[in-house]
Amino acid sequence: MTKVLQYTIGIIFSICLMIVLLFTSVEAAVYWTPGYFEKEYAKYHVPEAVSMTMEDLLDVTGEMMSYLRGNREDLHVETTMGGVNREFFNAREIAHMEDVKGLFLGALSLRRACLLIMAICLLLLILLKTTFQTTFIKSLCIGTGLFFCLIAGIAGIISTDFTKYFILFHRIFFHNDFWMLDPSTDMLINIVPEGFFRDTVFYIGFLTISSVLFILIISFIILRKYRENIK
Repeated sequence: MTKVLQYTIGIIFSICLMIVLLFTSVEAAVYWTPGYFEKEYAKYHVPEAVSMTMEDLLDVTGEMMSYLRGNREDLHVETTMGGVNREFFNAREIAHMEDVKGLFLGALSLRRACLLIMAICLLLLILLKTTFQTTFIKSLCIGTGLFFCLIAGIAGIISTDFTKYFILFHRIFFHNDFWMLDPSTDMLINIVPEGFFRDTVFYIGFLTISSVLFILIISFIILRKYRENIK
């Protein structure tokens, strides 16, 4: 019975770890990757589409990302477009980004909750005198493997029709139609076109899967060395 409890706690720990890695990969993609937005904007000719310089566009993007992290109170950002000073975001876009901000901050809160659960799991495993080299590593491999299969499966499904699942995502997580932007009036859809979203989703997937694979490889190495030492 104790062994089953140890494995269960270890799997819960690993699933929480995977969630932390996923949300950290999201943060890494949009906040920690130098030049990511500039590269994507150049790729999709965004400055030309909105009649802005790259410098001004990156300044607006910086303010937008600061807003999503809760470091800016509102999204009223003035800039120069086509030689005219104006507010970049309109009322509809601001309302939509308020929902996006709530989703983003919610994800960060979930990550903090997962970190707390991981700490509790570790404490319980120590109290249960769990063997790190065997029981914990095996449970970590099981939970990580399950999560890896889930993420790989989701990525495979999304790749078959990105637009379809892009729309489905918004219908699940947003309770209004503010996300259905008009490129003729809404600048947000022009600075983050579908191609930008597709690249970002796959980049986040790459970072997450790479992290998961790294953990699996390290776990297998530890388990193998332990078995070799007890022979």
